[in-house]
Amino acid sequence: MTMDLTVGANLFFWTTDATRGFYERLRAAPVARVVVGEVVCSKRLPFWEHDIPLIVSTLKDAGKEVALSTLGLITLNRERAKTKDLFDMGLPVEINDITALKNLPEGTPFWVGPLVNVYNEGTLAYLARRGATRICLPPELPLKSIAALCKAGKEAGVAVEVWGHGRLPLAMSARCYHARLHDRAKDNCQFICGADLDGREVDTLDGQAFLSVNGVQTLSAATGCAAYYTEALAEAGVSALRLSPQTGDFNGLCQGYADRLAGKVSPADLVAKLLPEAPGGRFADGFFDGPSGSDWQHRFRPDRPSLSWPRR
Repeated sequence: MTMDLTVGANLFFWTTDATRGFYERLRAAPVARVVVGEVVCSKRLPFWEHDIPLIVSTLKDAGKEVALSTLGLITLNRERAKTKDLFDMGLPVEINDITALKNLPEGTPFWVGPLVNVYNEGTLAYLARRGATRICLPPELPLKSIAALCKAGKEAGVAVEVWGHGRLPLAMSARCYHARLHDRAKDNCQFICGADLDGREVDTLDGQAFLSVNGVQTLSAATGCAAYYTEALAEAGVSALRLSPQTGDFNGLCQGYADRLAGKVSPADLVAKLLPEAPGGRFADGFFDGPSGSDWQHRFRPDRPSLSWPRR
């Protein structure tokens, strides 16, 4: 099976013009499908939701499959109402909060995003029975588990995706870290998260980057990068790599991964190309088979460029 590329929903708060321009440029990117919608904070959505029909139309005209995403944490009545409305828009819906299934008639096809904890075959089988046709696995699964879930997905008729590139989504909270950092109440945050276009790093007491925060979301400080694992993931049965929007030349990033899947570039060459624009300035791929998720497995191999983490 040949892997292709999916662009996940943008996790960050960008200006309306920046968001519109991002999706306009994405028309030319070598990706098969795109997820559009707000995952992190419903307060951000009014700034650009009026552009969503045009964004969807633009991407579909370019031959992309398009899905709409739910929030990752649905807590308010207006959020539940917005979620219910998504299922009436005639597009696939990617759920990132399992409670969204309450609004979905049983058997209606849907996608599952990486914020839903699909950790075993039983969960995958349940979601398949409910109508899931595509599942992006959480980024913390090792290769052995990915292979087992791909096997279960094939038996259930579900396409399985794996996180390919981007800061890894780790947790959602009812508390807004950005607001608290600036001594603001969550309801009066003044959208300060928009000052950190790829998230804000959090350091340990000894000054080493540990995590990054994005409003109510916690992500990794390092950028997840599957460049060295594309063959292993394809062999495991993965149908697509998911690329998470970030600032910089994102279309170039997509092209780099397309070339990697086609065997046109080596993993070392792709890493060298993408590292200068990586949020946090370093990569991680330890969840696949390393001692920890934050580990980068290739820094000490003499046949590859040294990409060790910067130490402060």
